[in-house]
Amino acid sequence: MVAAAPPLLFLAVFFVWPVATIIERGLRPDGAWDLSVFADVATDPSIRRVLWFTVWQAAVSTLMCVLIGLPGAAMFARYRFRGRAVLWSALLVPFVLPTVVVGVALLGLIGPGGVLGVDLSGTVWAILIGHVFFNYAVVVRTVGATWMTIDPRVEEAARTLGASTWTTFRRVTLPLLRPALAAASSIVFLFSFTSFGIVLLLGGTAHRTVEVEIYQQTARLLNLDVAAVLALLQLVLVVAVLWWFGRSQHRRAVALEQRRAEESRRPAVGWRARTFVAGNLVVIGALLGAPLVVLAVRAFSTPDGWGLGAFQSLGDTRRGSTAYVPPLDAVGNSLQFAAMATVLALVLGACAAWAIAGGGGRVPRWSRFADTALMVPLGTSAVTVGFGFLLTFDRSPFDLRSSVWIVPIVHAVVALPFVVRLLVPAVRAIDPRLHEAAAVLGASPGRVRRSVDAPILGRAVAGAAGFAFAVSLGEFGATAFLARPARPTLPVAVHRALGRPGEWSFAQAMALSAILMVLTVAVMLLVDRLRPPGVAEF
Repeated sequence: MVAAAPPLLFLAVFFVWPVATIIERGLRPDGAWDLSVFADVATDPSIRRVLWFTVWQAAVSTLMCVLIGLPGAAMFARYRFRGRAVLWSALLVPFVLPTVVVGVALLGLIGPGGVLGVDLSGTVWAILIGHVFFNYAVVVRTVGATWMTIDPRVEEAARTLGASTWTTFRRVTLPLLRPALAAASSIVFLFSFTSFGIVLLLGGTAHRTVEVEIYQQTARLLNLDVAAVLALLQLVLVVAVLWWFGRSQHRRAVALEQRRAEESRRPAVGWRARTFVAGNLVVIGALLGAPLVVLAVRAFSTPDGWGLGAFQSLGDTRRGSTAYVPPLDAVGNSLQFAAMATVLALVLGACAAWAIAGGGGRVPRWSRFADTALMVPLGTSAVTVGFGFLLTFDRSPFDLRSSVWIVPIVHAVVALPFVVRLLVPAVRAIDPRLHEAAAVLGASPGRVRRSVDAPILGRAVAGAAGFAFAVSLGEFGATAFLARPARPTLPVAVHRALGRPGEWSFAQAMALSAILMVLTVAVMLLVDRLRPPGVAEF
């Protein structure tokens, strides 16, 4: 319990307190609690439709992501092919791009006058495609990292005994992948459940999620009481989902015999293997590559023709303008904030994961509660957290508005659930018998952690660091409230460029988006390169 105290205290101060402040402002506007709004919300048929649609589209989005992502996870886990390392890192680019940029890119494909010639804007299909585009990497990298650790000889033995490919997967591979599938599914569901930008841009006025409804009640109708009730409802539903996923993951956790990632992969030999790899590459190209190509094309397409004009114009904006964002400064700010947030999230997440999973011993009874509590920020809007920061930490001795730590702290709040969710299965996969054998041979507890735990957890730590860094790079909702005008991040710079009129401003926004894409790929390549030798990838 001692190890879990720092992350729980961190979330209590920097998550629960800001959210509670917003709820209090909504339900106690005049100093007295007014709970009659709960009955109004419960009897409103339009809000009930919003709740049903939110749950329904999140469930379908999760199912689609898992079905489309599993073959990709198998390809990265079992085959070597040219460009694999770059593609593995590039998968995360859609995950961290600002939703407004991705929405514009997808509309260029499936919107009015889109490249594909099919207008899906304003339909459920556009929302589902957008969610799969964002969350495909979560399934592929989370499940693929675990799949790499499964000894392929176990599957080969099952096929030698007469089991078909499908039977081998269902009876041998799938049980070992269930904890990773539960982790990936929980993340995808919660991101789809709390989706805002994609639903707003692609779904139109006909489709609203709870997140969009909270925004409309707050920003447009100024109904803070209704927004507070919806935020509470969202939290309750999210806690219920997290409890279910946590229970499922705990029940299905298995100890894995760790293998080197390189030992699990082989060249794609034979027409079946080559067809399988080629088919997955086509899916990745169509699903992820096409929208990113649209971004790249628009970055190099300027009002004066093709070229680097959009990039060159990034430094031409009048410096006296309040909308000016020096791109190199924005890159530096994003890297600095992401590094600070990653270190903070990793330290807290490692403590939480070790305590929740009972590292080196028996799993404590309260682990499920702590696991669920640390996942709750995934179900809360970053906009809500950012706005809550402004209302909560605006006076001494907790005035953080001018502190350089305010943005990294809120980024760590957003990234911490990822770190915990990705580290817990790795800690649970450590066979306690390895600790016992090392202790019998005379190893001290410190030596056991260095020789047994560190090599096994190195993969998960590197992957969690990559996710935390990528999430911080692309975080926009809370940063838009908290970033100082003199220290913008890249997503904020993109948003400001999109908010300025004119074709050149739009071209500048696309150029900044291209910089964010390249930066994300470079960061993820570096994370993969720095992982411990002989440890599977994430």
